[in-house]
Amino acid sequence: MAVVDAGAPALADQPMAPRRRGWARGLEIVVPATVLGILAVACFLGPLVLPIPDPIGGNVLESYLPSFSPGHLLGTDPNGNDILARILHGGQSSLTVALAVNLLGLLVGGTLGALSGFAGGITDTVIMRLLDVLIAFPSLVLTLAVAQSLGPSQTNTILALAFFSVPAFARVSRAATLRLRELPFMAAAGLCGTPVRRVLLRHVAPNIAPQLITFAMLGMGIVIVIEGALSFLGLGIPPPAPSWGNMIAQGQQSLSATPMLVVWPSVALFVTVLAFNLLGESLRARWSRQ
Repeated sequence: MAVVDAGAPALADQPMAPRRRGWARGLEIVVPATVLGILAVACFLGPLVLPIPDPIGGNVLESYLPSFSPGHLLGTDPNGNDILARILHGGQSSLTVALAVNLLGLLVGGTLGALSGFAGGITDTVIMRLLDVLIAFPSLVLTLAVAQSLGPSQTNTILALAFFSVPAFARVSRAATLRLRELPFMAAAGLCGTPVRRVLLRHVAPNIAPQLITFAMLGMGIVIVIEGALSFLGLGIPPPAPSWGNMIAQGQQSLSATPMLVVWPSVALFVTVLAFNLLGESLRARWSRQ
């Protein structure tokens, strides 16, 4: 009887451990995804729904107001611009740039990598050597040079960053395609005479999509940081259009007197990048177990 009583709690606890681990794994994806969803809704729909003043025009009747002032949750800058409104509009710019850069990199680089890995031979050699040339260049320095030569704008920032994201996506796509090419169903598709285009669209693309999506999630955070750095240096989105980078640059001029002008956009940048990184890592871990 004593043996049964001693063992019963341990046996009762055993089925619960995997369930707790399953909940934890689910939260690893749900929490950052929820944070990103809230940020996206706030940045794109908030200015349309909430009575937030013009983030660019300002109000000449007002000057700097501290955080949590009436009518201005995060206060205003010295020009009377509402900080919350500028952060939301700056989030639109940062998320748009990150999404466009990674989408272009995924489509172009993913296609080149899949074609290179599937075709092999001279096609693989030519494509990958050309991409190796791009990788050999110092991408950050060249991005600064391209942004400087083209001029600061959202479109030029997207083009400059997307150009150097293609090789990274191509390598991920090629590696996944090479592993996929050795599986039996791929050999069966080849023996049946299935056209290359159909194989790539119906068999290769769906199976390498998880790796590319995971890489894109991690890339979103990287692009947001780089875009913020370019805007901070005056080579990204030019003022008076708000972005987190140029808000930090403008706030650091009076950092000792009004530190919150730097703190709030920095917090928005930090939370967004952290959420993308956590989501990307959680997706990688989830798909690697399947």
